[in-house]
Amino acid sequence: MKSQICDILDIEFPLVAFSHCRDVVAAVSKAGGMGVLGAVGLTPEKLEIELNWIDENVNGKSYGVDVLVPNSYLGKGENLSTEDLRAMIPEEHREFRANILEEHHINAADLRNGSASLKAEEGSNQVLGAGLDGAKEVLEVAFSHPIKLVANALGVPPKWMLEMGKQHNVPVAALVGAKQHAVKQAEAGVDIIVVSGTEGGGHCGSVSTMVLVPEVRRALKSNGNIPILAAGGICTGEQMAGVMAMGADGVWCASVFLTTTEAETSDNIKEKLVAASSSHTVRSKSRTGKHSRQLTSPWVEAWEDKDAPEPLPMPLQTMVSEPALKKVADQAAIGHEGAKQLETYWVGQGIGLVDETISAGQTVQKFKEEFIESYERINNFFDK
Repeated sequence: MKSQICDILDIEFPLVAFSHCRDVVAAVSKAGGMGVLGAVGLTPEKLEIELNWIDENVNGKSYGVDVLVPNSYLGKGENLSTEDLRAMIPEEHREFRANILEEHHINAADLRNGSASLKAEEGSNQVLGAGLDGAKEVLEVAFSHPIKLVANALGVPPKWMLEMGKQHNVPVAALVGAKQHAVKQAEAGVDIIVVSGTEGGGHCGSVSTMVLVPEVRRALKSNGNIPILAAGGICTGEQMAGVMAMGADGVWCASVFLTTTEAETSDNIKEKLVAASSSHTVRSKSRTGKHSRQLTSPWVEAWEDKDAPEPLPMPLQTMVSEPALKKVADQAAIGHEGAKQLETYWVGQGIGLVDETISAGQTVQKFKEEFIESYERINNFFDK
C-alpha cells in the first residue's frame, strides 16, 4: 500500500499490532503488518530472551517494542523507594481488595497488611515501569536488536528516548488521547503519533476515535506531514478504511489480537471476550489510578460502587490492584468459579465486533479482505 507508515516501518500493510505475546508479534509481522511487543513488566534479561526469540521467528520482518514512561505519577523525581510508596497506601484499600476476593470465596489473607502483602506490592511497582533507570536499561536491550519502532505511552517521551531513537535510526511513536497532546508530541520531535480514542483498551482519554483522528490531523497541518496511526476500538478492516479516509496513515490495534490462538490471554478471558458486546467494557481508574478501559467484572464494579474507596494515584493503585488480580488469575486458571467471575483484562469497545478465535495471521488477512471490500464500496459511490 502507498502509505508513509509502510515506507517508514518497512511493512506491506499499515497495521501495527500491540501485544504482550511474542507469538502474536511475530505472526503479525510475518503476515505483512508490524507486531509491537509490550515491554512493561519485563526485566532487561527477560526482554533479551523475548527479542532473541522474535529475531529467530520473524523471518527478517519488521517489529517494534513498546515501553511505559509516564509523564506524571506520584513521587516522580523524589527517588521514593517501594517502601516509601507502600507507606502511602491506606489500610482501607488493602482491606477492600481482600474483601472483594473473599466475597468470591478466594483466600485473601495475604493481601492484607503483612510480609506477603509487601512482596506482592513490590512486584507490582515494577510492573508499572515508573522507574526511568529501568526504562533506559530496557531500551538499551531493545536497541541492540533490529527493531524498527519504539513506542511510549502516557506522555511525551523523555528527551533521552528521542535521542536514542535518532542515534539508532529507529522512529519513536507516542500515544495520545487529546488534540493538544498530539501537538506537544509533534513539537517534541516524535516521529509517529498514535491517536487513541476513548474506545480503546487500556489507558485512554475521553474523546472518540471518530472525532479525534480528523481533529488531530487538522491540528498537525502546521507541524508537517507527521504520520498518524489511528487507535481505539479498531477491530475490522472496514474501520481501518474509515479512519484512513479521515486522515490516518494506518492503524494501531490490540484488542482484536487478544482472542487469537497465540495470545497470552487465558481460556477464561478469551471466552469472555468472544462473548462480550461493546457495552461490556468500562473506563475506570480502579486498576492503575489513571483512566483505563477494561472488561467489566465484579472486581471493577466493586471499585465503582459509591461506597468504595477512591482509587489512589499512580503507582499506588497499581500496587493495590495487581497483587489481587494476579491471585484472581491464578485461581481462575485452576477452575475456581469465583475467580473466573472476577477475572478481567484491558480491552476496548471494539471487542464487540470480535466473535471468533482465529490465529493472528488470519486476523491480519481478514483485515486486508475487509479493507478491500470497504475501498470498493466507496468507489461504487462514484460514477464510472
